[in-house]
Amino acid sequence: MARKKRDFLTLADWPREALIALLDEAARLKAEQVAGIPHRLLEGKALGMIFEKASTRTRVSFEVGMYQLGGQALHLSGRDLQLGRGETLEDTAAVLSRYLDAIVIRTFGHDKLEALARAATVPVINGLTDEFHPCQVLTDLFTLRERFADLRKLPVAYVGDGNNMCHSWLIGAALFGVDFRVATPAGFAPDPKIVDHAQALASTSGARITLGSDAVAAVSGAVAVHTDTWVSMGDEGSEAQRYAAFQEFRVDQALMAKADPKAVFMHCLPAHRGDEVTASVLDGPQSIVFEQAENRLHVQKAILVRLLAQPQ
Repeated sequence: MARKKRDFLTLADWPREALIALLDEAARLKAEQVAGIPHRLLEGKALGMIFEKASTRTRVSFEVGMYQLGGQALHLSGRDLQLGRGETLEDTAAVLSRYLDAIVIRTFGHDKLEALARAATVPVINGLTDEFHPCQVLTDLFTLRERFADLRKLPVAYVGDGNNMCHSWLIGAALFGVDFRVATPAGFAPDPKIVDHAQALASTSGARITLGSDAVAAVSGAVAVHTDTWVSMGDEGSEAQRYAAFQEFRVDQALMAKADPKAVFMHCLPAHRGDEVTASVLDGPQSIVFEQAENRLHVQKAILVRLLAQPQ
């Protein structure tokens, strides 16, 4: 019997219980890797990775993850595919589905990801779009659960741009019952439709979603402070406007002092010291950015196992 195809496009596409199961699986895979227990769960499987944006953590963690699980990954840049010479996305998806067991794509418009997923007959994973970055935020939730155990009512602040990271955090926080505070400059708030969706989810999960433009208010009492680059891929034409708007949203030691004494600093990387975060915070004892980066490997392995090795 053919497996039912399932995609990983946004956190909102998966019920909370399934996401918790992914975190549990990631914890098991991480513990067993530390213990030296090998896994061949995806032996004979092939993952295609389409990257239309630059990538360090997403590419390497998925490639290494497939290797550690016994499979293989193929890196496919936009220059490598006939997409760059006019082949339709649908034809590309149909062809790749005949060769591969799953596809990861990092691209610009979320609509392109959705079109690929509709046309593909194998699972499609969102490696990042302009609207969402679900693998990173699921990893962030995993990293916080490792440290604080219970995510429910956990006060988490997000300071900076209301971008794809903020969008995925809104959905993830709402699903997991987090007390999530967002502070963005005027004109850089998250998409109102995504905020409305998060608020609807929060009404049933017990999460609290707060939005504003006061970084100090958002950070006060938080046990995690998250930020992201001020200029994301695709925003390169608006650097001057962004740098002017974001000056009051830099995470420095004074802002971190407003958080809970046991608070951690988080960033999805790459980071720009002196812009969205000072070097003293990024490289300081509260920073867990490299724990986040490592955990991308374990969480994405869990996603791959769920999509390719377990009944749907």
